[in-house]
Amino acid sequence: MKKILNFIDGQYVEPLQGSYFPNINPATGKVIGQVAEGSPEDIDRAVEAARRAFKGPWGQMSLNARLDALERVASGILARFDEFLRAEMLDTGKPASFASRIDIPRGAANFRFFANLMRGQHSAAFETDTPDGRGALNYTIRRPLGVVGVISPWNLPLLLLTWKVAPALAAGNCVVAKPSEETPSTAALLGEVFNEAGIPPGVFNVVQGAGPGSAGEALTRHPDIDAITFTGESRTGSAIMEACAPHVRNISFELGGKNAAIVFADANLQEAIDGTARSTFSNTGQVCLCSERVYVQRPIFEEFVAGLAARARGLRVGDPFDEATQMGPLISQAHRDKVLSYFELARSEGAEVITGGGIPELGGALKEGAFVEPTIWTGLAPDARTVREEVFGPVCHIHPFDTEEEAVALANDSDYGLCAAIWTHDLRRAHRVAARMDVGLVWVNTWFLRDLRTPFGGVKLSGIGREGGTHSLDFYTETRNICIKL
Repeated sequence: MKKILNFIDGQYVEPLQGSYFPNINPATGKVIGQVAEGSPEDIDRAVEAARRAFKGPWGQMSLNARLDALERVASGILARFDEFLRAEMLDTGKPASFASRIDIPRGAANFRFFANLMRGQHSAAFETDTPDGRGALNYTIRRPLGVVGVISPWNLPLLLLTWKVAPALAAGNCVVAKPSEETPSTAALLGEVFNEAGIPPGVFNVVQGAGPGSAGEALTRHPDIDAITFTGESRTGSAIMEACAPHVRNISFELGGKNAAIVFADANLQEAIDGTARSTFSNTGQVCLCSERVYVQRPIFEEFVAGLAARARGLRVGDPFDEATQMGPLISQAHRDKVLSYFELARSEGAEVITGGGIPELGGALKEGAFVEPTIWTGLAPDARTVREEVFGPVCHIHPFDTEEEAVALANDSDYGLCAAIWTHDLRRAHRVAARMDVGLVWVNTWFLRDLRTPFGGVKLSGIGREGGTHSLDFYTETRNICIKL
């Protein structure tokens, strides 16, 4: 059976304590490999290797040589596209139709994008008056932080790992990565690409394992880590913040969401239905940006509900390796249990189940997979737990509204604040409502359309800080001012 090892100092190594845990394919429920369980001692080794590389060959490498190396990493991922795709699909169960368009291409594109962005960076300079009239010159430079801890989630494993690793390395840091224990494979495979690209040992390290009491907690508490970037649950973010507090280190968190979509009566109805189907059911609803709360203006409410339900019923759920499959399983049986508990909770809170609400009937190898039906509810009160708590599955609740004021109030009535989608043909309303959304990102007449130069992040329980474009470089560097008396 396949063993997935830690990648430390340019080599694949056994865990020091000799412990392993199973890697399970969520589409079949079958064990497909054994994964190294990292310990604090493994984290120590990885951090030491990263620090040596930072002080040595990586830190001494010219900017252009470093960025050229990251370009080679991007090319290396694409050269092994099918390997990465298969590894991602086996770990997550996501359909080939999704992973081949999103996960792997974006995983490679992140390295190329941040390498090119770093090439275009420039410093600011200011001429300063002095009492003697001779003046002074102030200028700023960027310097890397040192060793960055990267903790990435299971829903978009390669994409979100490289979203953090690429800018950290472009800025000159070295990295110790801890991928989710649910999705270890592509992070491990990335180590081979780094070696093939000629990246010095220790620049990129991967320690597998869980969070509390394992590699994740050891990484966040390590005294020689200069910053932590994390994508995942809000509760985990709070625990990481507590662990980082004694060292007063930089943190960047992209956490959970209970995102709203607002559909006004003047919207193109079919576009709004298609867009909301995508924003609700993509990746089996396991995207932090998915719309779990949908508010529809009353004149089109019934028609919208019927249209979205038809789209949900028409989704092809099944084998990820079948090109016709549109929706795969949830990440694990444990997560399916959580989602099914919300199906029951919604019923107990008085929801009308428009469609779904159960487990699809699948045979053969898929019978033991972590599948659920795409599900739509109506009829719940705004304070229902199912409306307020993140489910992270292929579900949404649709609620009618009458006025713009009511829609804004409903959308903003959340402990989260990651994103919102607005559907309207009224340009003035689009600008007006978008500006009032208490979130980090707003899409109008679209969803998940990303320009990597723009800031990404949320407010409230949805996170701290912004990444993307120069915002990433601001996080992964310290800006130093130098004043020269003339």
